[in-house]
Order: sequence, then structure tokens, then C-alpha cells
Amino acid sequence: MNTFRRLLLILAIGTPFGSAFALQTPDQEYEAIAEEFIKGYFVARPLLGTAMGMHEYDGKITDYSRLALDAELSRLKRFEDRLQKFELSKLSQRQSIDLRILQAGIQKEIFQREAMAIYERNPMVYARAADVNTYIKRNFSPLDDRVHSIIAIESQVPNIMIAAKMNLDPVLPKPYVELAIQIAKGSAEFLRKNLVEAVADLRDERLRSDFLESNRKAASALTDYAGWLERERLPKATDDFALGEEKFQRMLRETQLVDLPPQKILEIGLAQLEKEQKTFADAAAKIDPTKSPVEVFKQVQSEHPKAESLLADINKNLEGIRKFVITRKLVTIPSEIRARVKETPQFQRATSFASMDTPGAFEKRATEAYYYVTPPENDWPPLQKDEWLTAFNFYTADVVSIHEVYPGHYVQFLRLNASSASKVEKIFGSYAFIEGWAHYCEKLMIDEGYGSVANPNEDDLKRAAKYRMAQADEALLRLCRLCVAIKMHTQNMTIDEATKFFQDNCYYEEKPAHAEAMRGTFDPGYLNYTLGKLEILKLRDDYKAQEGANFSLQKFHNELLNHGMPPIRLLRELMLKDKGKWEEVL
Repeated sequence: MNTFRRLLLILAIGTPFGSAFALQTPDQEYEAIAEEFIKGYFVARPLLGTAMGMHEYDGKITDYSRLALDAELSRLKRFEDRLQKFELSKLSQRQSIDLRILQAGIQKEIFQREAMAIYERNPMVYARAADVNTYIKRNFSPLDDRVHSIIAIESQVPNIMIAAKMNLDPVLPKPYVELAIQIAKGSAEFLRKNLVEAVADLRDERLRSDFLESNRKAASALTDYAGWLERERLPKATDDFALGEEKFQRMLRETQLVDLPPQKILEIGLAQLEKEQKTFADAAAKIDPTKSPVEVFKQVQSEHPKAESLLADINKNLEGIRKFVITRKLVTIPSEIRARVKETPQFQRATSFASMDTPGAFEKRATEAYYYVTPPENDWPPLQKDEWLTAFNFYTADVVSIHEVYPGHYVQFLRLNASSASKVEKIFGSYAFIEGWAHYCEKLMIDEGYGSVANPNEDDLKRAAKYRMAQADEALLRLCRLCVAIKMHTQNMTIDEATKFFQDNCYYEEKPAHAEAMRGTFDPGYLNYTLGKLEILKLRDDYKAQEGANFSLQKFHNELLNHGMPPIRLLRELMLKDKGKWEEVL
């Protein structure tokens, strides 16, 4: 038998040798490239891999040397090029969506590295580089094993600080330097105090000794880094943090698939801000027409739980919120497992008021979900405790629980887990969809009557108005973020002007208003809370028009949450039949 006929026979009988020559479909070819990219993605970001539940990355940390950073950027660009060759029309709809989610994820990474130059201009990146919170807040392995991983990571912190000093530009944005100094000092304090307390049950004395030594060196390196920033970078720092209009629009287009000019989005935001301020004022007038809206809201904030009953009250109300979602058939909750209401761990309290902590998408061991609430500290004076608890007034606390748990982030997590989402869909999420959904839920619940009764008396009407004020207050904050992000990054708004904008338009005191303005300098994407909410509302209107009598909120929300966490532009394509409509984002 000649060689050619032998080859034909081998191919015909389907041996492994023959299968290697089989032609791949475009879908299969894409899947292979996506899998290859994901493996390299977590090799370069092992802390993220551990947080996602991929424990083959435990004890590893990103290499911040210039050589490694440049190699990863080159890898990102190679995969960007490889993915561009696919024709959407030759892929199945699912893989067509998957491809674009992956492309958006890659473009976000490239944008941060090139347009934002995060490793050259943002010293906060290095101050946060050795975040080992996952190892102490989740018991995914025995404590000894997790401490071994912490030691391995802490041993690299001095090298990361050396890399930071080599990589960072001589002249940096002043707000970045100021925040990085705070974060580095806070991280060092966390290591010296909170981390040591968190591993107090460690019994192996030799392991404890190794941990204390690596911990001491890591904390010292962070303290030294903060001092270096104060001496070498802060005196030369400038106010040059703005992206500029071209980069800002590129950020929206490449990461959220929103191709609207920033000025147009700003116009929409300012109109919505004025509308929400009227809603806030109208609700205040129903409560007490003799006082200004801000005065009325301060009175509303005085209605709060006692410190000792804070968690119990929130947990009780959480069940009522969950029952409302189910009774009103707003979205299907695919699990009876509740999020556990717990005090925020000490090591997270400096940066967390209330937060939802769900396990990673691939976590198989430590699968608990926690709704963390930060109570006032026991040693605070009575006045400080009372001021803290005003933020947990009964109405705002429920709105925050709606955002974080039902039907917000926790339901979003449950439905992602229950869906047939691909790896790409579970790993890469749209900022606008993730936060837009949770923020949208606040309005949804109050619009649907949460906090109201069927036959209200005067007290019931005032109670409903207090809920509306609380919801509008949260909306005003997010609208101010949208406006400030665009104004600071495209119109030269200063931090002081941004601080005043928050004070004037969502009625914040100077200190929290300044903190919000500072965040906007390095997180221009915080406009996505409102942008995502508005995109979802527009999609809902169009989906309702399409479905007619078949429309229901439950059907809409279930479908919305069945496809991972993609840019909302892609959800429009999946859910709307009219091509003209799914191209209209807002």
C-alpha cells in the first residue's frame, strides 16, 4: 500500500492521528484561542485566579518587573490581533457574543496599560499589589496551607516596591500620590495588626515564626514605599490626571461598547440630575413642607437602629425584601441559600460601609456568601456612633440591601452560577452591567411599591416618601459621579470644583464629597453606575414594546441575567429582534 493510500485509510478510520488533521469549525477555533488566553491571563494575575476559586494559583503573585509587564502587554496585543480575524457571521450567536466579551476584556487591559499608563503613573497599583484578603476571609484550605501561601506572597513585597520605584514616572498626578501614600500606610498597618490577628489560631510555631518574619519585611517595605513617595514624588506631583476627551470616549467604546460622545452623555446626566433632585424635593414636601429637602433628609437619617441591634434589624428586613421580590415576581431567585449578614471584618472596615462578598465563579470549597455591614466601633464616643448610624437609617439601609443582595449583586451572582455561562462570561464582566444592574434595582423596588401599602394613611404616605428620598439620594450620588467623571477628564474640572459639585448636587458634607472627587481622578469608570442603569431602563422599554402582552418584569430580568455580565450593548443584540433598536444604547 502506498503512503498516500495508507494516509487516507488512517483518516477514514478516525484514529487519534487522523483527528489531529480534522478541520476545526470557527466556533472550535475560537474556543481553543479563548482557553489559551485565559490560562495565560491568570498566570499573569495569580491573586485574581485565587479569588476566582482557581487554587492552582495559590501562593503566587504578579511579576511587576518591567520585562514581565512588557511581555504581558505584548501577549494581550497578540491575542487582540488573533481574535480580530474572526468573522462574526461565521460564528454561532453565542460564540459571537463570547468573542466580543473577551475582546472588550482585552481592550480594557490594554487601555489601562497604554492610555492610563497605570504602571507608570499610578503608584496605588503597587500599594495594593499584595492584597491577601482572600486568604483570610475564605477558608478554602487549612489555615496552615493558606499561611504558607501568604508567606510566599509577602516575601515578594520588597521586590514589588523596588519595581515600583523603577517603573513609576518622575512626575505623577498629585491625587494618585496622596492616595497611594494612604493606601501603603494602611496596608502596612493591616499586615502588622489585622493579618496577625486573623491567623491567631495558627499552632505550628515554626510556621508562625516564618510568617511573622515575612510579615515584618512586607510591612516595612510598604512603609518605606510610602516614605519614598512622600520624599521623591509628592513634591514634584502635578494636577495632570485627566484622560482627555479622545481617551475617555475610547474607554467607553472599547470597554462598554458605548459609542456616544462624552458631552452627549453629560447632557443626559445633567438632565437626569435635575429630574432626580425634583423627585427628592417632592418626596421631602410630602414629609414636611415647612423644611428644606436637605433638612427633611437629615430628619429621616435620624431614624436609625441602635448599634446593638444593627445587624439583627438588617437581617430581618433582608428577609422582607427577599419576600417582596418573590411575591411580586420581579426576578426568579434560583437558590434558597441566603447571604449571611455579618460584621465587616476589622481588616476591611477602613474602606467598607456595607458590601456583598460572593465566592469566585470557580470556587468549589469556600462557597459561602457574606453581606458585610460595618457597625460603629465600641470605643467611639456616643456622638460619633450616632453620626455613623445615620447612614444606616431604616430607609437607606433597605436601599443598600436591595443594591447589594436582593435583587442586586447577590441575585446577579446566583443567576450567573445557575446559568450555562462560559468561562469567558464568568471571568470578564462589564462595569456598567454589574453596577448598573444593582443601581437599577434600587429604583425598580421603590417603583414597584416597596415601602408602600395598599391603602395608605398619612403616616404610610410619609413612610413611602422616606423610601423615595433614600432611593433618590443614592441616585443623586451616582449621577454626580457621572457628571464629575466627564467634567474632570474632558473639561478640566478641578478636584475642588468636583468636591463642590457633590456638595451642591447630592448634598454631601465636604469630607465625603472630597473623597468622591478624589476617586473620580483614578476611576473615571465610576460613571458606569448611572450609565448602566440608564442602558437597562432603555433596554426594558424596547423589550416591553417588542413583547407587548407577553412582557413581564420577571421574564425581562431573568433573560437579562442569563448571559453572564456582558456589555449591555450585547444584551440588546441578544434580547431585541429589531437591529435598529439594539444599536441604540441610550
